[in-house]
Amino acid sequence: MLTFAAALAVSLTACGSADSAPNSAKETSAPAPATAAPTAYPLTIENCGRELTFDKAPSRVLLLNGASVAEVESFVALGIQDKIAANSQSYGVSDDPSMVAKVKAVPTGGLRLNNNFEVPREQVLAQQPDLVISTWAGGFDDKIGSITRDQLTQAGINSYVTPANCANGDAAASPADQTKYKEQSVESSNELLLQLGQIFDVQQRAADHVNKARADIDQINRSVAGKPKKNVLVVYPGMAMMNSNGLPAVFAGGIFDDLVARAGGVNVFAGKTNAELAEINAEALASAKVDVLVVGLYQENEKADVLAQDLFAKFPQWEASANKKYTSVSDSFYLGPLNALAVKKIADAAHGN
Repeated sequence: MLTFAAALAVSLTACGSADSAPNSAKETSAPAPATAAPTAYPLTIENCGRELTFDKAPSRVLLLNGASVAEVESFVALGIQDKIAANSQSYGVSDDPSMVAKVKAVPTGGLRLNNNFEVPREQVLAQQPDLVISTWAGGFDDKIGSITRDQLTQAGINSYVTPANCANGDAAASPADQTKYKEQSVESSNELLLQLGQIFDVQQRAADHVNKARADIDQINRSVAGKPKKNVLVVYPGMAMMNSNGLPAVFAGGIFDDLVARAGGVNVFAGKTNAELAEINAEALASAKVDVLVVGLYQENEKADVLAQDLFAKFPQWEASANKKYTSVSDSFYLGPLNALAVKKIADAAHGN
């Protein structure tokens, strides 16, 4: 059974893979602008090696938990939260001042999570959904009391996994899905938005959101181009249970490295696996070169300035400690629709933009 600490560990992997090789900002050509056209139903798409067919836009969606808010926030960003019949995702804080209230307003359907922090299969079926969404493949594992994708198919219910996480929790995932999981980036968030736009026939909203986010991040990236890259440490003190030494959880790899790179920085622990991050000790933190500290906020009662000053006192050897150079992020640092906010906050702290 998953413990609370394990559920939080899922938030690292479900919201953005940390099991990847080091990556600076993706050295690929910029994606073509997202375009929009009305969805033609029936719509058939591929998802984690399965074909899904939608005769119309789903109207009773159930969102599994997976220690994620990427999916519910994407629905909110696209203005389709009215399609959600039952949501089990929530978060105490947000980098978008309006997001917490908007998520709280989404119906929960009275869902109650089991000891594995997931929606039991009986509750899923009782909601009579026409689409069930999980942030990771493991969310459909019957070993944690969840309903499986095959069981949903037998009940005539579509199921969907966030595309970047098809290999998370599925050892049999295709090589392509394994690569996509390991190489998550800001574009993984955009892929989710664009595919939801297609499924729910709101492709123009999705394209507009993605194009604006890309433009915002590109503007930030160009403003820091040519400047010395800053060494950035991202920690979530409220998730210390994810570290075997009781230290703040360190976020690195995958999308986390990409966000820092786009802000003109280098993640101090870039490319580390989840297992390696969990074993980081005080000596490793003390010897790290840290120009900028990024404090992740997890619960609404956490105060970034208090948490930052505590870390500066414990690790005075950091350049960030001497200069009191820090910023805070919360949900924008995960897979989801708010990545541009994280890039801006980190760039502002690192380069004074």
